[in-house]
Amino acid sequence: MKLNHTRINLRLLFVAFLVMACDLEELPIDTADKVAVFGSESGLELYATSFYDWMPTANNIHQADAISDYSARRNVPDFLRPGDVYSARSSDNTSASGYDLVAIGGMNDSEWNWGWRTLRNLNYFLVNNTNQNISWDVRRHYNGLARFFRAWFYFEKVKRYGDVPWINKPLDVEDPKLYSGRDPRTLVMDSVMADIDYAIANIREINDPTRTLITPEVAMALKSRIALFEGTFRKYHTELGLTGTANEWLSEAAAAAEAVMNTGKFSLYTGAGEDMSYRQLFISDDPVQQEIMLCVASSTDLNVRHSANWYFTSATTGIRFSFIRQFINTYLKIDGTPFTDTPGYETMTFMDEAKGRDKRLQQTIRMGDYKRISGAAEVPAPPAFTYTYTGYHPIKWSVDNISIDGGNNNTNAVSVFRYAEVLLNYAEAKAELGTITAEDWAKTVGALRARAGITDGLTTLPSVMDPYLQSVYFPDITDPVIAEVRRERGIELAIEGFRFYDVVRWKRGELMEMEWRGFYVPQADQPMDLNEDGIQDVFFYTTLPDVQESGVTYININSEAHKLANGTSGEITWLSNIPREWTDKKYYYPIPETHLLTNPELGQNPGW
Repeated sequence: MKLNHTRINLRLLFVAFLVMACDLEELPIDTADKVAVFGSESGLELYATSFYDWMPTANNIHQADAISDYSARRNVPDFLRPGDVYSARSSDNTSASGYDLVAIGGMNDSEWNWGWRTLRNLNYFLVNNTNQNISWDVRRHYNGLARFFRAWFYFEKVKRYGDVPWINKPLDVEDPKLYSGRDPRTLVMDSVMADIDYAIANIREINDPTRTLITPEVAMALKSRIALFEGTFRKYHTELGLTGTANEWLSEAAAAAEAVMNTGKFSLYTGAGEDMSYRQLFISDDPVQQEIMLCVASSTDLNVRHSANWYFTSATTGIRFSFIRQFINTYLKIDGTPFTDTPGYETMTFMDEAKGRDKRLQQTIRMGDYKRISGAAEVPAPPAFTYTYTGYHPIKWSVDNISIDGGNNNTNAVSVFRYAEVLLNYAEAKAELGTITAEDWAKTVGALRARAGITDGLTTLPSVMDPYLQSVYFPDITDPVIAEVRRERGIELAIEGFRFYDVVRWKRGELMEMEWRGFYVPQADQPMDLNEDGIQDVFFYTTLPDVQESGVTYININSEAHKLANGTSGEITWLSNIPREWTDKKYYYPIPETHLLTNPELGQNPGW
């Protein structure tokens, strides 16, 4: 798609004026020409383009579930290994294992972890945007943008570290706040709420077909995301002693989401039918304006691309993200009933379990008659065991053109906020409050399921708890509505960077220890035709055949890493020989050791 070229050019110009940022323990240095920047509306616009540089990249987003309970991967991340393999020493800006901070934090970047340069940039703008020759309406719009990003910035900090220092001005070297301790979560989050409310009230209404600019509706969506996280975190993390305030936050989440819904500006995209509408949201070069509220766009002209195809097809690049069977089991049947109610589902082959399911499944993984494009031809593309460890090979962000599989060649827009999340935020907040109605259900979860081809249970609240969902995922949940909203959230938002912090806020970190299982193999040493096109695809062997068939991937199940659960049959297991461990300390990042040495007043998070 075409990027907002005006904004890109403004960013390049801003290099000459940019306020040099500092970390909390560094000497602040101001080099911008204040008159040039703060003396005109064009100067304010120029400065405000720098705010967007903090946003996640496309790669950040589609790789952000690299640590999650629903996926297997190339290696067990240090963060989940027993002992102190992952420590404050390795948690500063990057990770020894490459993708750990991407997965946990959403971004492999210091500013999304214990970095503060962005904050100084925002605070410097807010303190200096005072020129009375510029109308208040103009100044408050740009202040609204700055406070939007400050709210988002601090939300991400609290997600990772809990208590953090609240700083609302640029600090100089003599400021005592520079070396003070952290402020209480309550103070920080109340300040975040004040910032996002200001942003909603003051950012201008604009028509942005590129979906790359912050609007009041995007600010409302962020508020619903923030308030839902904080409300559920306070409700389920009873050790904080903040359960009495949880409902206030949940009410704010519902209200913010409903405000977006009431604008009438967005709706669920259904233009490509049940078989393709969902996936079209993730593979289109131009954002689907009907549903996408904010995206990271690409541009061939400006050489701004991302690597989704490379990441989700390469045997050597990335982590080889593979869904696990326990999660795939949560996809409903097309009639709206749980798949796990089907007699014998445990021993059902991949070919059979993929049939008659929620149509988002076929738009999320390779299955059935899925094909890819090679030149002018469409070629069958079953799950590729050169990539997947479990057989559940994702396609959600990767496009079908094989020619772009290697390198940063993707130009499909990657959503940051979309309307479906807003609907789910509303449904979950109302369910947690105990005030959700059948009408609420129909316009949120029911509408999402209808798009996916599900035929029943769209307009009535669930009344029976799914025993599989309860036993495997949520043993402490007895309300079937809450459980079903969580099911829906996992499926609808899969690989969009939400899962780790959903697990965190629900206080279900133990899910990260779930065994990495793949599809069921009836018998080793027999080839399997995964898409039933008459051509064999994979062979799980105890003894490698003397003659190997071309095009078949041979998997040794005598290895320590890859096995079948029953020896020569059963579910695929991957890396069951390497332990994973969740402890409560992992609900927070450790404060990086280098920063503790500089400022001991910060204190370390418990257990680290």
